[in-house]
Amino acid sequence: MGKYFGTDGFRGEANEVLTVEHAFKVGRFLGWYYGQEHKASVVLGKDTRRSSYMFEYALAAGLTASGADAYLLHVTTTPSVSYVTRTEDFDCGIMISASHNPYYDNGIKIIDGMGQKLDAKIEAKIEAYLDGEIGELPLAKKEHIGRTVDYSAGRNRYIGQLISLATRSFKNMRVGLDCANGSASAIAKSVYDALGAKTYVINNNPDGTNINTDCGSTHIEHLQAFVKEKNLDIAFAFDGDSDRCLAVDEEGKVVDGDLILYVCGKYLKERGRLNNDTIVTTIMSNLGLYKACDKAGIRYEKTAVGDKYVYENMVQNNYNLGGEQSGHIIFSKHATTGDGILTSLMLMEVVLEKKMSLAKLTEEVKIYPQLLKNVRVQDKKTARENPEVVKAVEAVAEELGDDGRILVRESGTEPVIRVMVEAATDELCEKYVNQVVDVMQAQGLIVE
Repeated sequence: MGKYFGTDGFRGEANEVLTVEHAFKVGRFLGWYYGQEHKASVVLGKDTRRSSYMFEYALAAGLTASGADAYLLHVTTTPSVSYVTRTEDFDCGIMISASHNPYYDNGIKIIDGMGQKLDAKIEAKIEAYLDGEIGELPLAKKEHIGRTVDYSAGRNRYIGQLISLATRSFKNMRVGLDCANGSASAIAKSVYDALGAKTYVINNNPDGTNINTDCGSTHIEHLQAFVKEKNLDIAFAFDGDSDRCLAVDEEGKVVDGDLILYVCGKYLKERGRLNNDTIVTTIMSNLGLYKACDKAGIRYEKTAVGDKYVYENMVQNNYNLGGEQSGHIIFSKHATTGDGILTSLMLMEVVLEKKMSLAKLTEEVKIYPQLLKNVRVQDKKTARENPEVVKAVEAVAEELGDDGRILVRESGTEPVIRVMVEAATDELCEKYVNQVVDVMQAQGLIVE
């Protein structure tokens, strides 16, 4: 991870951590970098945050000042930017979003010409330019100055692509959608309406400050209540930029990314369409998923946390399904990044093809209780490698055996150690997490 760019772009509070000056310079660099041998073209999308407009204009100004043409998709989803970039021969794409963060944060996600997250080496060059380590870049002059182009047609083609992926009509299906007052507000309902569903939508009236506020995949309890109130067959919750999806079954129970991977993975395996009978997960996936996969004959890989690492593993090994517990699910036959609306359509395919409810499809998986505690420390590496802490972790792992697990890892963005335990009961989770945290406290590693 770099100084500015983490695993999912340059993110922080607008005009505090991430400023318009940063955005302008990112645009300047990208316009110059991709325009060294030809006139560069870059496609931009944004979510519904109030600051997204300011960053859109700053990025467009930087791009055009360096001679690139900036194509504006306006309010759209991260996966739509990825789709348009890779299918319409753009040099790169930019999504302005802080995903599931609160409205006052924002971010710049850069997507390469293949529709994938930008290579870390290029991000390092952008950071060097932001810090003045690279000399000033030449400004375009006269007819070489770039232009901005209204490109809402690109978003419409993405919507058409989503609709075309449905294998059956959604007629008579009562479907709920929680758009998180974010990017999905501009797309999700139109897709489901076109496919014939009886669509019930909440949180699709963005005002610039209500994105992710008590709604969407980070506050799914509201969608759970909505399912029961409206007697829905199935429902889906998206995050701010709609690259993740969680589902709610007809009983009002949450179906997270692990369960989605199981349902879709088993379905694809049964039809001979799951490459090498393998799904790709992260180390945060629940033990219950792995036990269910073992019974179903599904193999699995485990990567570091981050859909970026999931996709890298999928590409390297030619796997076609992977994702995270949080709802970033990648179907590589159709996309190069997590896509919330696409994920919901793939789940709908399983429900309709197998003529089974979502609750029935997930009943084989016993999700283990899980407890995660974030412990603020002076130094992450020192805390994690402390001999007494290591000994405590090993002791818990031995006690849990095959009936649970413990995971202790460093946060990628904060001075925090994350202690996670899965076990047969909530009480055991609490007991074993505290056992490790108490040792960290006794060793003087915790910052109050």
